[in-house]
Amino acid sequence: MRNDLRGVVPVLEVPFRADDSVDEGGFARVIEELVRRDVRTMMFPGFASEFYKLTDDERDRLVALLLDRTAGDSEVSAIISIPDHATATAVRRAASAVERGAAAINVLPPHFLAPSRAEIVDHLAAVLHAVAPTPVVVQIAPAQTGSLFDVADLKGLAARYPNLAMVKVEAQPPGRLIAALAEPPAPLASAVGYAGLAMIDALTRGAVGVWPGCSFVEIYQEIWRRWQSNDVEGAGELHRRLLPFISYWMQNVELMIAAEKLISRERGWISCSRCRGPAWRFDEIERKQIAGFLDAFGALLETPVSR
Repeated sequence: MRNDLRGVVPVLEVPFRADDSVDEGGFARVIEELVRRDVRTMMFPGFASEFYKLTDDERDRLVALLLDRTAGDSEVSAIISIPDHATATAVRRAASAVERGAAAINVLPPHFLAPSRAEIVDHLAAVLHAVAPTPVVVQIAPAQTGSLFDVADLKGLAARYPNLAMVKVEAQPPGRLIAALAEPPAPLASAVGYAGLAMIDALTRGAVGVWPGCSFVEIYQEIWRRWQSNDVEGAGELHRRLLPFISYWMQNVELMIAAEKLISRERGWISCSRCRGPAWRFDEIERKQIAGFLDAFGALLETPVSR
């Protein structure tokens, strides 16, 4: 498996102005803030990007901005996510992204109106075939999509298409699926998503990375660094400090997105924390909670890595 799929792979947020227009300059600043913090791979668009609130033209423009940036830097790569429901559209967008320099493709399986498992497998196979040998990640997010695959489906696809490189597991809890994917013969790599809520358990069971949002990526990087250094207790201690915050925010995906964007604004990454409606609107207690988060992790968030 390619090294740029391992470790901490943040999902980019999309800054909006107060009038709901896309702030492309803010999007570019978020990319640069991540690069300054030694992020080598980033994904767009995901749930954290509010992809479902973007027009096709907006999404295409932001994908182009990201790929233009990474194409000029041999140390930074982009994973382009394909959440399209129609197989023909997904194939076209995936192939286009690869032609423009995407290092890998992430596929969110179709879920609208509950397609059959066979149809979903055919959809994934079509994308895998279209972009081979480019690596493909399959995203399993049952809470958001209702789709949950068994191990046989995923390993069967991997046997047919060697470019199926990884599964992004967002089932709750994710550990058993991650462990089953890692079993021989033909182990299949996995990363844990869902804000890294179960990151330590996922790593214990064989996950090779975490794909969270982007606004406090340094915390995930430090947990990963400690884990990779065999400081299991240190990794667990930092994750336990993070849990009260992310466990509250992940009660609702729109709440998590809003929290991430407010944190990014407070850090000076973006100028406006607006989420396009329908969106989560904070009460005073939730705003104080975010201020408490910034106080609790301020030291870790103030030391960017300069390239």
